[in-house]
This record gives sequence, C-alpha cells and structure tokens, in this order.
Amino acid sequence: MLISGACHCGNISFKLDWQPEPKEIPARACSCAFCVKHGGVWTSCPSGFLAVRVKDSRHVSTYAFGTKTAEFHVCSTCGVVPVVTSTIEVHVYAVVSVNAFENVDTSLLQRASVSFDGEGQGDRLRRRQRNWIGHVEFHEADA
Repeated sequence: MLISGACHCGNISFKLDWQPEPKEIPARACSCAFCVKHGGVWTSCPSGFLAVRVKDSRHVSTYAFGTKTAEFHVCSTCGVVPVVTSTIEVHVYAVVSVNAFENVDTSLLQRASVSFDGEGQGDRLRRRQRNWIGHVEFHEADA
C-alpha cells in the first residue's frame, strides 16, 4: 500500500510504501506533553520505505526535547508535524503522523494511547530500531 501524507500547506510531504499490505494500521497516540498539545498520533512500518519531500527547507524547523533523541519536523508555515526522525548509529529511523494521511480509509487505523514514561534512553533507541521505519530518504526541492 502506498500511503501519501503531508502537512497542511504541502511543504513537507511523504510517501510510505507499507509492505506487506496492512489489514490494520496501528495509530499510537503518544501521551508526552508535546504530542498531546499537537495531537500527535504516529505509525510506522519497519519493513516499509519512506520518502520525505521538502519543498522549501527554510520553512521547516526541527524540535527535540526530553532525551533529544528524536527530531520533530515542523512546518513553520502551517505548524503541522508530519514526520519524526531518530538517528541511531548514523542510521535514520522515522514515524509518520496518521493525521497527515491523505489517502487512507480511517477504518484501517487502530488507535491506542501509549506512554513511554520511565523508558530508559537505551531501551527507547532499541525500540525505535525494531519498530520505526528503517528505510528513510529525504528529498529537498530547493537543494
């Protein structure tokens, strides 16, 4: 399944090639303060491939908090956060916002709240290596 997504203005967009075809898509509503304030609901497909396109990188900022092991890619034009990345041992892993999806039947989304409070940094990074999208490419139109 090829999933398209984007921020509201389209400056940050993505294509997620979800393999194999999903019967359901886990949608994790993170309970951290940042995700709660932004309505962050994330998903990933470890066997998938993610291509992120940025039209104008001058209108993208990254935000990291807490352990500073993940970067939220924020469109400074519309304020939407469609993708989060974590670089672990020079390898980029990512999750995408289900709220940014453009072509997915919402009945596929299996929403659940998650909390990572109390998770140590090493455990957090190992979880991301197992569960996040491990094939990630960024393309910048203005580069």
